[in-house]
Amino acid sequence: MTLVRGGEDTFLELKVKLSNPERIAQGLVALANTGGGVIVFGVNDNLRVEGLDDAEAVRDELVRICREMVVPPLFPFVDIVAFDSRLRVVALEVEGKRRPYRTTDGRYFIRVGAEKREASREELSALVDEARPLNQENIAAVGAEVEDIDEAHLWSFVREFEPDAFSPARAGADYPTAEVLERDLLLATPAATGARGERVAPTIAGLLLFGRDERVAELMPRAAVTATRFAGEDTKAPKVETVQLTGNLHTLFESCLRFVERYCDLWDKRPRSFPGKVESDSPVAARANYQRGALAEGLANALVHRDLVLPGVTTRLFVFDRSVEITNPRRTAGFAPAVQRAIRYGVPQRLNPQIAALFASPAYGLRPPTGGLPMLLRESRLFSGRKTEIHAFNDEFRLRLYGI
Repeated sequence: MTLVRGGEDTFLELKVKLSNPERIAQGLVALANTGGGVIVFGVNDNLRVEGLDDAEAVRDELVRICREMVVPPLFPFVDIVAFDSRLRVVALEVEGKRRPYRTTDGRYFIRVGAEKREASREELSALVDEARPLNQENIAAVGAEVEDIDEAHLWSFVREFEPDAFSPARAGADYPTAEVLERDLLLATPAATGARGERVAPTIAGLLLFGRDERVAELMPRAAVTATRFAGEDTKAPKVETVQLTGNLHTLFESCLRFVERYCDLWDKRPRSFPGKVESDSPVAARANYQRGALAEGLANALVHRDLVLPGVTTRLFVFDRSVEITNPRRTAGFAPAVQRAIRYGVPQRLNPQIAALFASPAYGLRPPTGGLPMLLRESRLFSGRKTEIHAFNDEFRLRLYGI
């Protein structure tokens, strides 16, 4: 009663009865996205307790709404409170531990004072930034639509699974891009606009994997890679070239490889002698040589496992005279130092498992090397005679491979 007498605020909502499940779901989403709170059923707008005829039925319906009409599902605390007058109310408390939450039709709500409203694009971006790293790839990409998907790329991937997974007879003459994204690949969620069930929005994973290059650059500027060639051994040396690489993951991977090959030579195995050797007194440094699989694995790991919700930290590719450094955004809290040792043995610490699985699929068209970090460390050391350096600090994961 002390809570009720204070009236509605950001963290308390009062309902006289449960009559509209869709609006209740919106209210739950708003509370959860604003940090949690309580909804009390059986109290009118004048703060008078009217009670509920069937408190148990209200409780059961609220549990159903939390689990079936909110994404991700909420697991609330529900109390049935009885008064001496035999009136009973239901108090439901939610916590927003897995923000952002949305309704099943793809709408995000927040509470401002005692009112709820749909989150603006800026507010939704802030909620996405707070998302847990393990969930970020499954969140709808802000502002993205199915039209932003490169259908040629998507369908070249899907067709590789005929007839085991995808049935051409189901598609007929059309290409059901939205349906395949949402129901087959789990790369889309219901959109915030349009009739329910008719429009979907690509997830972050869907946009990164199959988005049109120009739309990925516009909607997800953090996905870009800054590539720089230095005329020396560290970042204090003069810059030869700096480019901003953008596009989906397929485009970025190939662009990064091309940038490295512009200044370095890549080999599948170490030759007996390197052609075009430059004498030590030459004013121009010789092109460094690297094991192709090790370098490709380093680039693939950087693109696939980066933490894109970290503001102010970008993926950087630095090419020096005798080394290549790849720096990636990665939350270091809870990651170092124990996990740094574990990943050397191949113990997975994947940040984006869905992206990683599709990126590594032969159907995606890249055929990256296999073996993970252990392969990278071994092949790079055998090729150059020097160990690859790994550091994790200040929310960055840094990998330096040495050439010869």
